[in-house]
Amino acid sequence: MAQLPEEMTVPEEMVPTEAPTVPATPRDAATVALLRQGGGGMEVFLQHRVSQMAFAGGMTVFPGGGVDRRDCDVSLAWNGPDPDWWATSFGCDVSLARALVCAAVRETFEECGVLLAGPDSHTVIADASRYAEDRAALESRELSFAQFLEQRDLVLRADLLRPWSNWVTPEEEPRRYDTRFFLALLPEGQRADGSTSEASGSGWQSPGGALADWQAGRVGLLPPTWVTLTQLDECGTLDAALAAHRSIEKIIPRVVREDGRLRVVLPGDPSYDGADGHLEP
Repeated sequence: MAQLPEEMTVPEEMVPTEAPTVPATPRDAATVALLRQGGGGMEVFLQHRVSQMAFAGGMTVFPGGGVDRRDCDVSLAWNGPDPDWWATSFGCDVSLARALVCAAVRETFEECGVLLAGPDSHTVIADASRYAEDRAALESRELSFAQFLEQRDLVLRADLLRPWSNWVTPEEEPRRYDTRFFLALLPEGQRADGSTSEASGSGWQSPGGALADWQAGRVGLLPPTWVTLTQLDECGTLDAALAAHRSIEKIIPRVVREDGRLRVVLPGDPSYDGADGHLEP
């Protein structure tokens, strides 16, 4: 695993000085690194979260969000690897696997207007803008994703997703997520947009370009985003990224105090096992 650079530090105000007596239970979530072939090579779609967001405010992220209780609806029309395969990939039960895939597709549609679904198992919608009203109803939770697919006679295309990684928010944090990361290729004819209240801006960028922006201090990246961008950059090409074989284990970052700074460390870093449960100065 790529280790985080030493300059990836955490502001004091973002980390509690003491770990909670009972760690918060992480909420299951899904996020999708949406890829396309640009003029200069592989590009990924990124969003800049509004600073007022309770979680990851001001950060540059991939589209995604929490699992809705209705995402595990077994009536949902489905094509591709079945929930058992996804359960094995992510090391979870079948019901949660179904919900995670549904959440990944639903959140991608809600947050950037890209719909990984089609009228049958062999086709994908070429223009998702026709479902703008449904998108708004999904965002407001007036409509479940299974209801949307049924009403529009569409099939979820699970075969367009690739499992990538699994990150869990550290135990010290009061707001925690158990997030599964996916890759997906932008369907031909569709367009990703920034029409979400959760983002102040969005756009396509090469993984290396996004990392360079972080290095220059122009954007903020959370550890999972930085590592994923680094891994995509190391793949080099779109085909290599989509074909990559992934062995997925839960990754839980820790925060350590070194030389008066709070630094994020990952398993494999010499400081990881010695990280304290509290971070008093």
